[in-house]
Amino acid sequence: MQTKLPTNTWVSASWDEYLCLIQDPALGKAKGYYCDGRMRLEMTPIGNDHACDHTVVIVAVGLFSALRNITLTGRDNCTYRKTGHSEAQPDVSYYIGDAASAIPWGTTIIDLDQYPAPTLVIEIANTSLADDKGEKRLLYEALGVGEYWVVDVANVQILAFAIADGGSKRITESQVLPGLNLSLLEDTLRRTRETPQSEVIRWLLTQFQDM
Repeated sequence: MQTKLPTNTWVSASWDEYLCLIQDPALGKAKGYYCDGRMRLEMTPIGNDHACDHTVVIVAVGLFSALRNITLTGRDNCTYRKTGHSEAQPDVSYYIGDAASAIPWGTTIIDLDQYPAPTLVIEIANTSLADDKGEKRLLYEALGVGEYWVVDVANVQILAFAIADGGSKRITESQVLPGLNLSLLEDTLRRTRETPQSEVIRWLLTQFQDM
Protein backbone atom coordinates (compact mmCIF):
# COMPACT_ATOMS: atom_id res chain seq x y z
CA MET A 1 0.00 0.00 0.00
CA GLN A 2 1.33 3.46 -0.84
CA THR A 3 1.60 6.19 1.78
CA LYS A 4 -0.19 8.58 -0.58
CA LEU A 5 -3.70 7.49 0.24
CA PRO A 6 -6.91 9.24 1.29
CA THR A 7 -6.59 10.79 4.73
CA ASN A 8 -9.22 12.08 7.14
CA THR A 9 -11.59 9.41 5.84
CA TRP A 10 -12.09 5.69 6.43
CA VAL A 11 -10.52 3.29 3.92
CA SER A 12 -10.19 -0.50 3.76
CA ALA A 13 -6.91 -1.89 5.06
CA SER A 14 -5.55 -4.99 6.73
CA TRP A 15 -4.15 -4.72 10.24
CA ASP A 16 -0.59 -5.17 8.93
CA GLU A 17 -1.12 -2.45 6.32
CA TYR A 18 -2.38 -0.11 8.99
CA LEU A 19 0.60 -0.75 11.27
CA CYS A 20 3.01 -0.20 8.38
CA LEU A 21 1.44 3.17 7.61
CA ILE A 22 1.04 4.48 11.15
CA GLN A 23 4.73 3.72 11.80
CA ASP A 24 5.91 5.39 8.58
CA PRO A 25 8.07 8.46 9.46
CA ALA A 26 6.80 10.16 6.29
CA LEU A 27 3.37 10.51 7.92
CA GLY A 28 4.81 12.53 10.78
CA LYS A 29 2.31 13.07 13.59
CA ALA A 30 -0.67 11.43 11.91
CA LYS A 31 -3.31 10.09 14.30
CA GLY A 32 -4.51 6.60 13.50
CA TYR A 33 -7.81 4.81 14.03
CA TYR A 34 -8.59 1.23 13.03
CA CYS A 35 -11.64 -1.01 13.39
CA ASP A 36 -12.63 -4.26 11.69
CA GLY A 37 -10.65 -3.91 8.47
CA ARG A 38 -10.99 -0.14 8.05
CA MET A 39 -8.65 2.66 9.03
CA ARG A 40 -8.56 6.44 9.25
CA LEU A 41 -5.42 8.57 9.29
CA GLU A 42 -5.90 12.14 10.48
CA MET A 43 -3.42 14.58 8.98
CA THR A 44 -5.25 17.89 9.50
CA PRO A 45 -3.07 20.35 11.47
CA ILE A 46 -4.41 21.22 14.92
CA GLY A 47 -5.60 24.83 14.86
CA ASN A 48 -6.14 27.47 17.50
CA ASP A 49 -9.82 26.75 18.25
CA HIS A 50 -9.29 23.00 18.67
CA ALA A 51 -6.23 23.54 20.86
CA CYS A 52 -8.00 26.07 23.11
CA ASP A 53 -11.06 23.88 23.74
CA HIS A 54 -8.74 20.91 24.29
CA THR A 55 -6.95 22.82 27.04
CA VAL A 56 -10.10 24.08 28.74
CA VAL A 57 -11.72 20.64 28.85
CA ILE A 58 -8.64 19.09 30.46
CA VAL A 59 -8.48 21.82 33.10
CA ALA A 60 -12.22 21.64 33.82
CA VAL A 61 -12.28 17.86 34.27
CA GLY A 62 -9.21 17.95 36.49
CA LEU A 63 -10.58 20.76 38.62
CA PHE A 64 -13.99 19.12 39.08
CA SER A 65 -12.41 15.79 40.00
CA ALA A 66 -10.05 17.35 42.51
CA LEU A 67 -12.85 19.27 44.24
CA ARG A 68 -15.10 16.19 44.35
CA ASN A 69 -12.32 13.84 45.51
CA ILE A 70 -12.75 11.70 42.41
CA THR A 71 -9.66 9.60 41.76
CA LEU A 72 -8.64 10.13 38.16
CA THR A 73 -5.68 9.76 35.80
CA GLY A 74 -5.76 11.51 32.42
CA ARG A 75 -3.94 11.00 29.15
CA ASP A 76 -3.41 13.32 26.21
CA ASN A 77 -3.32 11.71 22.72
CA CYS A 78 -2.61 8.22 24.05
CA THR A 79 -2.78 5.11 21.83
CA TYR A 80 -5.11 2.23 22.74
CA ARG A 81 -4.81 -1.03 20.82
CA LYS A 82 -6.54 -4.39 20.47
CA THR A 83 -4.04 -6.20 18.29
CA GLY A 84 -5.42 -7.28 14.95
CA HIS A 85 -8.79 -5.64 15.56
CA SER A 86 -8.86 -1.99 16.59
CA GLU A 87 -6.85 1.06 17.60
CA ALA A 88 -7.66 4.61 18.67
CA GLN A 89 -5.76 7.76 19.60
CA PRO A 90 -8.35 9.99 21.30
CA ASP A 91 -7.61 13.61 22.07
CA VAL A 92 -8.18 13.08 25.80
CA SER A 93 -8.88 9.99 27.90
CA TYR A 94 -9.25 9.14 31.58
CA TYR A 95 -9.19 6.19 33.93
CA ILE A 96 -11.48 6.98 36.86
CA GLY A 97 -12.06 5.50 40.30
CA ASP A 98 -10.65 2.04 40.91
CA ALA A 99 -9.26 2.03 37.37
CA ALA A 100 -7.18 5.20 37.90
CA SER A 101 -3.99 3.20 38.52
CA ALA A 102 -4.74 0.37 36.09
CA ILE A 103 -1.95 1.28 33.65
CA PRO A 104 1.60 0.93 35.04
CA TRP A 105 4.16 3.68 34.54
CA GLY A 106 6.43 2.96 31.60
CA THR A 107 3.66 1.61 29.38
CA THR A 108 3.77 2.92 25.81
CA ILE A 109 0.85 1.79 23.64
CA ILE A 110 -1.90 0.59 25.99
CA ASP A 111 -2.76 -3.01 25.11
CA LEU A 112 -6.50 -3.48 25.65
CA ASP A 113 -6.06 -7.22 25.52
CA GLN A 114 -4.10 -6.81 28.75
CA TYR A 115 -5.53 -3.67 30.36
CA PRO A 116 -9.05 -2.22 30.71
CA ALA A 117 -10.38 0.41 28.30
CA PRO A 118 -10.42 4.01 29.57
CA THR A 119 -13.42 5.13 31.57
CA LEU A 120 -13.91 8.37 29.63
CA VAL A 121 -12.80 9.33 26.11
CA ILE A 122 -13.10 12.86 24.66
CA GLU A 123 -12.65 13.94 21.05
CA ILE A 124 -12.37 17.65 20.23
CA ALA A 125 -14.23 17.97 16.90
CA ASN A 126 -13.45 20.94 14.71
CA THR A 127 -12.96 19.43 11.24
CA SER A 128 -13.98 15.86 12.15
CA LEU A 129 -17.44 16.27 13.75
CA ALA A 130 -19.40 13.84 11.56
CA ASP A 131 -16.83 11.11 12.04
CA ASP A 132 -16.49 11.70 15.77
CA LYS A 133 -20.27 11.35 16.19
CA GLY A 134 -20.47 8.32 13.91
CA GLU A 135 -17.62 5.92 13.13
CA LYS A 136 -15.50 6.81 16.15
CA ARG A 137 -18.45 6.43 18.48
CA LEU A 138 -18.92 2.91 17.13
CA LEU A 139 -15.20 2.28 17.60
CA TYR A 140 -15.32 3.35 21.24
CA GLU A 141 -18.39 1.19 21.79
CA ALA A 142 -16.39 -1.76 20.44
CA LEU A 143 -13.41 -0.92 22.65
CA GLY A 144 -15.66 -0.87 25.71
CA VAL A 145 -15.03 2.63 27.08
CA GLY A 146 -17.46 3.80 29.74
CA GLU A 147 -18.37 7.25 28.43
CA TYR A 148 -17.64 9.26 25.29
CA TRP A 149 -17.80 13.02 24.72
CA VAL A 150 -17.61 14.89 21.43
CA VAL A 151 -16.78 18.58 21.85
CA ASP A 152 -18.30 20.38 18.85
CA VAL A 153 -15.98 23.38 18.57
CA ALA A 154 -17.99 25.32 15.97
CA ASN A 155 -21.32 25.05 17.77
CA VAL A 156 -19.90 25.09 21.32
CA GLN A 157 -21.74 21.92 22.23
CA ILE A 158 -20.81 18.72 24.03
CA LEU A 159 -22.42 15.54 22.71
CA ALA A 160 -22.00 12.94 25.43
CA PHE A 161 -22.78 9.23 25.33
CA ALA A 162 -22.93 6.57 28.03
CA ILE A 163 -21.66 3.27 26.62
CA ALA A 164 -22.87 -0.13 27.81
CA ASP A 165 -23.55 -3.55 26.30
CA GLY A 166 -21.94 -2.59 23.01
CA GLY A 167 -24.21 0.42 22.46
CA SER A 168 -24.52 4.03 23.53
CA LYS A 169 -27.14 6.59 24.56
CA ARG A 170 -27.09 10.38 24.84
CA ILE A 171 -26.67 11.88 28.28
CA THR A 172 -26.66 15.46 29.61
CA GLU A 173 -24.88 14.71 32.90
CA SER A 174 -21.75 12.63 33.20
CA GLN A 175 -22.25 9.21 34.74
CA VAL A 176 -18.55 8.60 35.37
CA LEU A 177 -18.06 12.06 36.95
CA PRO A 178 -21.25 12.22 39.04
CA GLY A 179 -22.72 15.70 39.42
CA LEU A 180 -21.02 17.19 36.39
CA ASN A 181 -23.69 18.71 34.17
CA LEU A 182 -22.32 19.09 30.67
CA SER A 183 -24.25 22.31 30.07
CA LEU A 184 -21.91 23.96 32.58
CA LEU A 185 -18.92 22.92 30.50
CA GLU A 186 -20.62 24.28 27.39
CA ASP A 187 -21.13 27.59 29.17
CA THR A 188 -17.46 27.53 30.15
CA LEU A 189 -16.38 27.02 26.54
CA ARG A 190 -18.65 29.83 25.34
CA ARG A 191 -17.07 32.23 27.84
CA THR A 192 -13.58 31.46 26.53
CA ARG A 193 -14.56 32.89 23.14
CA GLU A 194 -14.39 36.38 24.60
CA THR A 195 -12.56 36.05 27.93
CA PRO A 196 -9.03 34.82 28.80
CA GLN A 197 -8.99 31.22 29.99
CA SER A 198 -7.63 32.03 33.46
CA GLU A 199 -10.61 34.30 34.18
CA VAL A 200 -13.06 31.69 32.92
CA ILE A 201 -11.44 28.99 35.06
CA ARG A 202 -11.75 31.23 38.14
CA TRP A 203 -15.45 31.61 37.33
CA LEU A 204 -15.80 27.85 36.84
CA LEU A 205 -14.15 27.19 40.18
CA THR A 206 -16.83 29.24 41.92
CA GLN A 207 -19.53 27.29 40.06
CA PHE A 208 -18.06 23.98 41.21
CA GLN A 209 -17.74 25.19 44.78
CA ASP A 210 -21.41 26.26 44.85
CA MET A 211 -22.70 22.91 43.57
